[in-house]
Amino acid sequence: MSSIYRVGLYTLGCKVSQYETEAIGEEFERRGFEVCDFGSVCDVYVINTCTVTAESDRKSRQFIRRAINKNPGAVCCVIGCYSQRGWDEIKKIDGVGIILGTENKMSVVPLACKMLKERQLTGTPCQIISTTDVSKAEFEPMCITRAPRTRAYVKIEDGCESRCSYCAISHARGRVRSKRAEDVVSEVEGLYKNGTREIVLTGIETGSYGRDFDCDFDLADLICLLDRRKSCERIRLGSLAPELIGKDFVRKVRDCEILAPHFHLSLQSGSDRILALMRRRYNMKMVYERMDYIRENIKGATFTTDLMVGFPSEDERDFLDTVDFVRRAKLLDAHVFAYSKRSGTDAAEYKDQVPEDVKRMRKERLTRVKNEVRGSVLSEMISKATALCAVCETLKDGLYFGHSAEFAEVSFDAGGIKENLHGEMVKLIPVSHRNGILHCVLK
Repeated sequence: MSSIYRVGLYTLGCKVSQYETEAIGEEFERRGFEVCDFGSVCDVYVINTCTVTAESDRKSRQFIRRAINKNPGAVCCVIGCYSQRGWDEIKKIDGVGIILGTENKMSVVPLACKMLKERQLTGTPCQIISTTDVSKAEFEPMCITRAPRTRAYVKIEDGCESRCSYCAISHARGRVRSKRAEDVVSEVEGLYKNGTREIVLTGIETGSYGRDFDCDFDLADLICLLDRRKSCERIRLGSLAPELIGKDFVRKVRDCEILAPHFHLSLQSGSDRILALMRRRYNMKMVYERMDYIRENIKGATFTTDLMVGFPSEDERDFLDTVDFVRRAKLLDAHVFAYSKRSGTDAAEYKDQVPEDVKRMRKERLTRVKNEVRGSVLSEMISKATALCAVCETLKDGLYFGHSAEFAEVSFDAGGIKENLHGEMVKLIPVSHRNGILHCVLK
């Protein structure tokens, strides 16, 4: 394929989708394409969509139309979770050439090449729609060899079998399936060799890694394998469901030197009543016990989470249970969002839907609380005066910014430093914090 062809890529949604888009971008480059900014005039556009909320669906349609308007003659390819569930809506958008779901995403590259050739020959190729039954899907081979940032995401798992009452992702992604351990090791070590300092192991339900294997090998075993081989400098984990990180998991990984002591819990609510309605597989007693056990066994462990407000029938008492959790758990941070009705889910049919203005107010209140708690956690980190190990990620206005192993955002003055520290691991002493950022000095 001639190098004159240009491709623009855009990702909506999670880290898994970001990884998939990067893998697709590398495959386009191998075929001679130039990967360009999505806002530029391209011959091919690929929009990797999300369907986690109604807003995600809307934004997906918005970026599809943006690409078509930029170059109506381009091959517009739509893939991902929204196209898996809403392909019939997408096909009505004039100008869409290829629609794929969440299986066989890498096939978008040869299909786009084929359509470019057909357009040259006939001028009017047929629209291609290929969405499969993902309930029987296998893990799709894909790999990246480099990362545009100092941190790289490696997809090790796909699919989810939780069937939560509010979520459309399990329908869009299908069953749990895992990447072979030897393939993970090869990819991680390749990225590290090419300069990536941090690797984030991610999936739709990361903690379920290995559930589909014939042998007894799980996420903790994978981490231990990477640690024994010293496959990279630092490993982080994607979002984890609390029920999947019990004592056995902690005992296995607590001595792993490359594992960052930061855990992002997929929690959703601090109310047992709401968790039961959501069909989550844990209660708050389990959550507190597991957090306590991690803190007892992994030095400096920090926690972040996702919290939903406004789930159907959530009342003030339920909401205050979530507020209490944020304070009691001493969260480093939390992503706070409002419940969104998703067609085809049970919760969309629940009675007592919470009004939008109440959702908005609760989101604002919980955000204020989580920011207050984050400030107290950062103050405690300063009082301990313990050196933090951070990766330098960006340089702006004379300051280096990055993240510590605990996933605290850090900054320090670059004045007087002659060498380029971008991508380097440095030791810092925190001295103050502002707007959620720890300001530090080099040790």
